[in-house]
Amino acid sequence: MMAGLFDQFSSPTTLGIPLIMLAVVLPWMLFPTPTPRWISNRLITTQVWLTGRFVNQLLLPLNIRGHNWAVLLASLMIFLVTMNVLGLLPYTFTPTTQLSMNMGFAVPLWLATVIIGMRDQPTMSLGHLLPEGTPVPLIPALVIIETISLFIRPLALGVRLTANLTAGHLLIQLLATAIYVLLPLTLTVATLTIAVFFLLTLLEIAVALIQAYVFVLLLSLYLQENI
Repeated sequence: MMAGLFDQFSSPTTLGIPLIMLAVVLPWMLFPTPTPRWISNRLITTQVWLTGRFVNQLLLPLNIRGHNWAVLLASLMIFLVTMNVLGLLPYTFTPTTQLSMNMGFAVPLWLATVIIGMRDQPTMSLGHLLPEGTPVPLIPALVIIETISLFIRPLALGVRLTANLTAGHLLIQLLATAIYVLLPLTLTVATLTIAVFFLLTLLEIAVALIQAYVFVLLLSLYLQENI
């Protein structure tokens, strides 16, 4: 039973060829591309407006040097949102349930913020390892603790996204299995389970959007500490 539940998180293959790259590239094909016309259609206008609002909100606490990351962070947000939401459709695969893929996003971007901080303002970046006013006997312990927390950041980013999406998919599959079993037995309980299933699906859509936003927001906060 457990193997059946977790089979949905294994990378799909066809003729022995993994289709993970197709699942990663496909979301980009679903977005409309801007046209050379002066007036765009409603879909493109809405897409540009939402992206602009998100970038303005994300870059608000950053100084002018952090604005160079606008395109990267906005692209990452759109990419994660699309993959998370598409993974809720039947007969689809969610690449962001793979910890290796999420760590592939988290580690290089986190490392880039650290390298930028060490290159541009090493004193301030190292100052985050020791809070101001720390008693002298606690300095070695606090430096070790802050250093460990610094290196745990990318792991927390990847695990948070993976765990939330995995838990949601498991709950949806468990409820769907319960509905399939209860329908021939008791229609009333099955109807109530279907209502709960519908509410859970709405919740998972919200979780997919929020987790993508949290992932990018935390990266922007890490960047804010180092610029």
